[in-house]
Amino acid sequence: MAEPLRVVVTGAAGQIAYSLLYMIAKGDVFGPDQPLILHLLDIPVMMGVLEGVVMELADCALPLLRDVIPTDDPVVAFTDVSSAFLVGAMPRKQGMERKDLLAANVKIFKVQGEALDKYAKKDVKVLVVGNPANTNALICSKYAPSIPKENFSAMTRLDQNRAQAQIAAKLNVPVGTVSNVIIWGNHSSTQYPDASHAVIDKNGNIEKAVDAIGNEQWLRETFLATVQKRGAAVIAARKMSSAMSAAKAASDHMRDWFLGTKSGKFVSMGVISAGAYGVPKDVIFSFPVIIENRKWKVVEGLPIDDFSRSMLDATGKELCEEREEALQIIQA
Repeated sequence: MAEPLRVVVTGAAGQIAYSLLYMIAKGDVFGPDQPLILHLLDIPVMMGVLEGVVMELADCALPLLRDVIPTDDPVVAFTDVSSAFLVGAMPRKQGMERKDLLAANVKIFKVQGEALDKYAKKDVKVLVVGNPANTNALICSKYAPSIPKENFSAMTRLDQNRAQAQIAAKLNVPVGTVSNVIIWGNHSSTQYPDASHAVIDKNGNIEKAVDAIGNEQWLRETFLATVQKRGAAVIAARKMSSAMSAAKAASDHMRDWFLGTKSGKFVSMGVISAGAYGVPKDVIFSFPVIIENRKWKVVEGLPIDDFSRSMLDATGKELCEEREEALQIIQA
């Protein structure tokens, strides 16, 4: 058996973590032979609830789970961790402006970045789930200068999974036959779900999704709007935000980061931009990536038509605006 891997989950008493912790602890993320020590971080007022979560993890009798450490102390939470799921963030409340949300979260992710910098392993892989995820990840990275910028990512896998499911439903095919759907840009309403490079595997015969669908208007209007607004639709129906699907997406994201992507397939991750595809540099931008040996690489050379160009420019502009707002808040 390998040495236990230390994994931190923040917001550990919350809804997303309630689904995510079980997926991690039973081996879905790091593999069926990787023992784990879970560090569970939440705020002091949630410690009682977190104790109940710890009891449930014990009662699951999961063979890979060596220890569970509940805490409200970032030092304890981030010491020697190799993987970090930053789920906890200030949620957007009614009447709250985006700047208010950024102001609250800048403080949270500054503290967590500083703790990662001081106490985590230098090769730690950090996934930010808490929104605004892209800019939170950027701020977290800024305050962890000893950790490579490439080790910080924002989750757009939920959007990718949603897009994949919409295409599968449209074509009445199993969702597992659909791959290479891309989410570009920000995890916000400006994101660009792009099916133009997606493929369908029909018993070994590969067909382009756009050809199988044969309806450009559906792809640019219905498909786009459905994926962009899916989170709001879930809240309207459930009266609560996406939790189970967000946890599954976080699990998928980190699994691929640790175990690699399959040959010929790519996934969407919010990663630090070096300017690929003409998008702004030094923002966390969602690109199609392939992953090998725990290192991601942006898929290069995909054709970008005029419609796609306009969508990439719009989401890039929003990310630059968010970055400037966040930096102003820090410097104030």
